[in-house]
Amino acid sequence: MTLKYAYFPGCVAQGACRELYQSTRALTQALGIELIELKKASCCGSGTFKEDSQLLEDTVNARNIALAESLNLPLLTHCSTCQGVIGRVDERLKKAGEQRPEYVDQVNGLLQKEGCSPYKGSTTVLHLLWALVGDVGLENLQAKVTRKLSGLKCAAFYGCYLLRTQEHLPYDDPYDPQSMENVFRVVGATPVMYRGRTQCCGWPLSSYATDQSFHMAGGHIQEAIAAGADCMVTPCPLCHLNLDSRQPEVERVMGQKLGLPVLHLPQLVALALGVPPKELGLDRHIVSTRPVLEKLGL
Repeated sequence: MTLKYAYFPGCVAQGACRELYQSTRALTQALGIELIELKKASCCGSGTFKEDSQLLEDTVNARNIALAESLNLPLLTHCSTCQGVIGRVDERLKKAGEQRPEYVDQVNGLLQKEGCSPYKGSTTVLHLLWALVGDVGLENLQAKVTRKLSGLKCAAFYGCYLLRTQEHLPYDDPYDPQSMENVFRVVGATPVMYRGRTQCCGWPLSSYATDQSFHMAGGHIQEAIAAGADCMVTPCPLCHLNLDSRQPEVERVMGQKLGLPVLHLPQLVALALGVPPKELGLDRHIVSTRPVLEKLGL
């Protein structure tokens, strides 16, 4: 049976990290997954809407979830921040439906005023990582590997939102996650463990405490390098921006050259499935991914 999802790409993958959008499409096509993109979806707010109003965050994202519900499909995103925000709203509204149904009625009343479908709480919100681990399955994923990434040492960078914004985390432990490392093993790469892999990348601080943000990012990169990593791999485009796009600025703050490539999760997995590097946007990165491709003989 073909896996099918309502696809929520989010903002960053359609702008600054276009290669994430590109590589997700390439990966899902290689896996035979059908994506129905939610063209009318709005920004999840990246956690900022609730600073003004919890009702605002819940209503905006109830609408996003309702778009998936109207298709009778799970909502799939490749952005950890979107997963954290939308997944948390879904949990909160499902709980409210049992304990405070009047709050869900309030949210749906606002949606109705705008001519939107109501939130029903009838679907799930999944990150691409959870879809790979839980729906595709590691054994099935391994069976589709045509290019083992042997000898490549990968340092997972989970970040914050994927792990600790929701009360119930599928397929993993929020404080000692293993899902990305398990994916690495399945595609033939070697996981590298280091302290900062589950910590914040520093992106939320970057607009008002830039040096502190870059010190956070730089410290994680230094640890990964010291552990022997050939690259970092992240499931979050905002983490990617701080770790890759701003790595030259991070280097200036840290006072040393780093030069560690940072891959998006679907780029890594798609490489193992035989997708050509040129189809994955690997030339769009600020830190060259050439050392990774050379190590793989590509």
